[in-house]
Amino acid sequence: MTDEVHSTALLLVEVGALLLGLSLLARFGARFGISPIPLYLLAGLAFGNGGALPLSASNEFFSVGSEIGVILLLVMLGLEYSATELVGSLKRSKLAGAMDAVFNALPGAAFAIILGWGPIAALALAGITWVSSSGVIAKLLRDLGRIGNRETPVILSVLVIEDLAMAFYLPVLSAVVIGAGIMEGAITLAIAVLVVLVILLVALRWGRFLSRLFPAEHAEALLLGVLGLTMLVAGLADRVNVSAAVGAFLVGIALSGPVAHNAAQLLTPLRDLFAAIFFVFFGLATDPADIWPVLLPALALALLTIVTKTASGYLAARHAGIGKLGRWRTGLSLAPRGEFSIVIAGLAVGAGLEPQLAPLATAYVLVTIIVGSVTTRIPDAAWFRRMVGPSTVAEPQPSQIPTTDPSA
Repeated sequence: MTDEVHSTALLLVEVGALLLGLSLLARFGARFGISPIPLYLLAGLAFGNGGALPLSASNEFFSVGSEIGVILLLVMLGLEYSATELVGSLKRSKLAGAMDAVFNALPGAAFAIILGWGPIAALALAGITWVSSSGVIAKLLRDLGRIGNRETPVILSVLVIEDLAMAFYLPVLSAVVIGAGIMEGAITLAIAVLVVLVILLVALRWGRFLSRLFPAEHAEALLLGVLGLTMLVAGLADRVNVSAAVGAFLVGIALSGPVAHNAAQLLTPLRDLFAAIFFVFFGLATDPADIWPVLLPALALALLTIVTKTASGYLAARHAGIGKLGRWRTGLSLAPRGEFSIVIAGLAVGAGLEPQLAPLATAYVLVTIIVGSVTTRIPDAAWFRRMVGPSTVAEPQPSQIPTTDPSA
């Protein structure tokens, strides 16, 4: 009993001290006008495995908290938009999704071939460099007050297309890396496709009826109900190899009216807490010693694919009729990679594939998040606006999409 009490006390001390430190880092970032995300990542590296002062009692807490953080970030984005807006945006963004895949998956595949890792590792690295981080980008959009911008639906469309594509890509990759038969791989893929279609159908057809299940004016019941439904759907989606982020996003899309508005207000403090935990845990799970040997290749790959992601995002925004600055905001916002890249690397290495793939992916993701968090702000700088010059298309103003984020 004494050991249990001591373990609980140590857990509280570690979590409390780290959260207090994150508060100071967030204040420091706000003071100098920088995103706190890189600071959270560096804090995780300092206190994780191989760091200066490793935490021993709170790893499980931060692991679970990080999963909740991604779910909350995505459901909050979903609450900003309706199912009709989502479908319309996806239809307009088919070309953008195709360009995004070609521009960003091919460099990863080619890089693996150049390193001599073989075709299966090339398939895995293609996914790592292709998919942007919904969690990181959701926080950046909120921090920069861009939720209501005209280019934001284009960004979200690309992210949703990528996440939906992962519902098909991950089962295929799983079957390939473990050498599963064609039938087994086909069954896994069919289940994933069916789950995505069911969630989309519920969101589109019965979203307004789903909203009636929750009392918009009863804060406690509304909070518990929406949070419970979101985590339930996200968990079920993840269980059948569909992204939990997709499930959470579509729950947000399905809810509408006063329910969506009030739920967003209630969930905002929880989102802020668990989003910070998500970024810290990413650093906690990384041993700095594993990064050094692959840092230069990861840096080269990151810089290359930040350029390709910026180009594909820019072209997608231009196709949607967004002005010059909005195009640059779109491309640079999509640069960070994150949770999916790490999942893909873990899946490949766990099946006995190239062992250097995991540290390379970790270093790659850290570089893209840190660099992306800085470069995303560039279009707001006066010198950049002067360099870009006047737009040939009316510069985007905040859209009429209702937002519950005070920073928007």
